[in-house]
Amino acid sequence: MSKRLITCDCQGSMTLDSQALAKSAGLTPTPPCSALCTSQIDRAAEALTGGDTILCCTQEARTFEALAEELGTDPAPLLDLRDRAGWSDDATDKLPKMSALLAEALLPARPDRTIDVISEGLCLILGPAEVALEAAARLAPYLGVTVLLETPEDLPDSRDFDVVVGQLRRATGALGQFEVRIDALQMIEPGGRGALTLTPPRDGGASACDILLDLRGATPLFPAHEKREGYLRADPAHPPSVAAAVLAASHLVGTFEKLLHVRTEPLLCAHSRAEQTGCTRCLDLCPTGAISPAGEFVTVDPMICAGCGACSAVCPSGAISYDAPPVDMVMARVQTLARAYLDAGGECPRLLVHDSHGAEMIRLAARHGRGLPANVIPLELPALGAFGHAEALAALAAGFADVTLLPGPKADLPPLEAQVALARALTSEGAMTILDTPDPDAMADTLYAGTPPAPLARPVRPMGTRRQITRQAARALNPGAEVLPLPEGAPYGAVLVDTEACTLCLSCVSLCPSGALGDNPDMPQLRFQEDACLQCGICAHICPEDAITYAPRLDLTDAALSQRVLHEEEPFACVDCGALFGVKSSVERIMAKLEGHAMFAGDKLRMIQMCDNCRVQAQFHSADNPFAAGERPRVRTTDDYLSKRRDH
Repeated sequence: MSKRLITCDCQGSMTLDSQALAKSAGLTPTPPCSALCTSQIDRAAEALTGGDTILCCTQEARTFEALAEELGTDPAPLLDLRDRAGWSDDATDKLPKMSALLAEALLPARPDRTIDVISEGLCLILGPAEVALEAAARLAPYLGVTVLLETPEDLPDSRDFDVVVGQLRRATGALGQFEVRIDALQMIEPGGRGALTLTPPRDGGASACDILLDLRGATPLFPAHEKREGYLRADPAHPPSVAAAVLAASHLVGTFEKLLHVRTEPLLCAHSRAEQTGCTRCLDLCPTGAISPAGEFVTVDPMICAGCGACSAVCPSGAISYDAPPVDMVMARVQTLARAYLDAGGECPRLLVHDSHGAEMIRLAARHGRGLPANVIPLELPALGAFGHAEALAALAAGFADVTLLPGPKADLPPLEAQVALARALTSEGAMTILDTPDPDAMADTLYAGTPPAPLARPVRPMGTRRQITRQAARALNPGAEVLPLPEGAPYGAVLVDTEACTLCLSCVSLCPSGALGDNPDMPQLRFQEDACLQCGICAHICPEDAITYAPRLDLTDAALSQRVLHEEEPFACVDCGALFGVKSSVERIMAKLEGHAMFAGDKLRMIQMCDNCRVQAQFHSADNPFAAGERPRVRTTDDYLSKRRDH
């Protein structure tokens, strides 16, 4: 039995064709409601009791959750068709859009990966005495509080909480595992009459805490400090901010679930080889410093990672990929939205990608303004930065006319702009845009005024890795094109070799992390497969002759999928056995440089023209054989020892 679809036109404020909508998704239709959350709540109760039901209302989620708890049943999935589709000034038929949203909601979701973070409530407060001590007094009943003062003049007589004096040198970590280093550390000596005394100062004091309350009003201790869980910062001159930070700190006790935002595949990482640094794209973009080098690859500290997603969008190899939701799930959602919209008879769909802040803007625009155009389909993601050029090209190839990003106030615009520039180079100028406005009405007006380009006439749904999807989508979106020039820093391109400088030492081949550069065991050749090149920079850094440069581009021809020769030379034939070895020009250059050198007089210069086997043979049989050790001494026997005894 298929799921039932319970729809509600919200007191007749929007038009719904529940029969057609249910049919488009293969669900069992039910008569539409007008007041599902109030006078028709009995229908919601009946649906919850029957199970396998989707309720098309999210505004009254608390009502339906309380009803399910009262009935002792599992809550039903909730779908928002009103704010995202139904409430709109666009008179165009909204059934295709609703069908797309319903089809996306039916996709199976994978549970998020999490780890437990334990906070025992150990709180370190930084700041001037008049503010920090008051905050400590308010938190002492709930947390284990320590105040760090910079000077000893304002030591309190109270021992309700701990006070130390010193200079904070460094702080690392996040909620539940902060570590601090304090110089000139002095602790209170609890005994004696009169004012409290302090221990002698010492540098390098180490301590740990679960919560950091920073009331200094100085430079934050961490980059992107607002994204560092457990680090609370407030202006000491603004009492409401201090009060809010104190209140937040009082709640940071217990066991919390920390979402694992990304998944890593170290073997795919192109960060470094043989201590030569290559790709640093994720390191350059990470706002919190959660990514750090670890030899030939990078590691991600899950406690510091805030899940912005930019690392996933820029990683050329897939060594780091967003995992909440996974990249393949985002691709599936995009393609499902396009397919369902087009199958329901819709034309020229447009994709609006947003986060939770954008969802609120859409809700406000629907309730108080024009709402979204009927062909604009919203896609909500937890992190807008994870939606890169590959996801945009997948959407355009699936049939969307354009892709618009709606960043929230906390979004990092430079990484988004770089992905938009790359997507435009791979498609067209207006294919992907950023709509940066905090005004819901301005957002709606811009979307209504926009004239999107014509969508792809024959949509395709590429599969595979992000690189494979990008290539397949770019070929579909650029029919007849062979090579697309890309901006500097693009993860696609060619390796250019100065054949006059290259000596075919093949250092680049041995260090290439993706196998794009290869050799020929039978000939002195440098071979290259462009489709595999990550443009990581390792080969250019390791080349002793500085013979390698890059050309950012995307070759759409089949030639990019196979190896081609970048440089080759004639091999040298051994003067003794005739076996081919080395490069003729290199051997001749060495001969020319060493000719006349005292160390290579006579037949020694000729050894350079020999293969390994013949060179060893020639050295062994030469008059000054370095392997010769003279006549071996005679082995001593028992008779030798006995004869020595008889002589004595």
